[in-house]
Amino acid sequence: MTPSPIMGVALHWLGGLAASSFYLPFRRVKRWSWETYWIVGGFFSWIFAPWVGVLALTHDFVGVLGRTPGDVLFQSWLLGALWGIGGLTFGLSMRYLGMSLGYGVALGTCSVCGTLLPPIVRGDIGAIAASSAGRITLLGIIVAALGIALSAIAGWRKERELPAALKQATIREFDFRKGMLVALSCGVLSACMAFALDAAAPLATLSAAAGTPPLWTGLPKLVVILAGGFCSNALWCFVLISRSRATREDAVVDTLSNHKMPWFANLLFCALAGVTWYLQFFFYTMGETQMGKFGFSSWTLHMASIVLFSTIWGLLFKEWRGTLPATRWFIAAGIAVLIMSTLIVGFGNHRVASNG
Repeated sequence: MTPSPIMGVALHWLGGLAASSFYLPFRRVKRWSWETYWIVGGFFSWIFAPWVGVLALTHDFVGVLGRTPGDVLFQSWLLGALWGIGGLTFGLSMRYLGMSLGYGVALGTCSVCGTLLPPIVRGDIGAIAASSAGRITLLGIIVAALGIALSAIAGWRKERELPAALKQATIREFDFRKGMLVALSCGVLSACMAFALDAAAPLATLSAAAGTPPLWTGLPKLVVILAGGFCSNALWCFVLISRSRATREDAVVDTLSNHKMPWFANLLFCALAGVTWYLQFFFYTMGETQMGKFGFSSWTLHMASIVLFSTIWGLLFKEWRGTLPATRWFIAAGIAVLIMSTLIVGFGNHRVASNG
């Protein structure tokens, strides 16, 4: 199948929409602590949905696992576990900063690290920069970083302009300093996903050899990588649960026995959040197969689209109400620049595909 960068950009946008939307169902969870609903949703994100996807859409997955070298599986799992720590702090970023600022800071750091470090480590960056199509793609990445920076500046200005009462009204646990610390940590650690996807490439190759259509060959990678993410998140959440009496009272077993909480509705909302989260990488792996020679740009497209849609969600939830016109200009400029960046990256990849 000939790669179609235009289709790839569209798929990455779908992934970005899913990634920026997954936290919305968590808002409907009642009386469960953060660690409870995070790990319940995480089970659907990192275990349930990946296995359903790979068993439904790929061929001989168990055989592919058996033929994959052990060091590839371990490295992919380990990088996934490190990325999982970043995902853990990402949830805390949303908790303390809200959707607009949390996404902007965390994903801005993640975008730069996750896009440029893998080709630098592989030694490919020189060859990419030597071609005109490669330079166009790199320009798109720079423009995306600019768009993310504009969005983060807008978030910083919003934090300075809004009174504490109004910030607390839209973000119940708003804490700028704590949120910035976890968001920056999240960005660096989350970039491990880009390395994990590279490390797990043999799984895609073996899956293709087993007869899996090209569009789905990335799904086996997710099963191994996300299992690592589940392990690190589960460990931390269970530590928090064991320490917190309030959290223990949130547990599903207690809920079933004393009917204090709407456990079934909470479970459904957690499942919806988890499956929606998984769809970001479901579409990501599909989009990556369409980006041709410069597949590394997929990470920038993914990050840019997440920031774009999360900013839109922040506007819809009135997180920017009460800010000055200049701040709203920054966020509008950030959205426009992010859209432009996806077009530039798509054009650069299209030139590669057109030139064969």
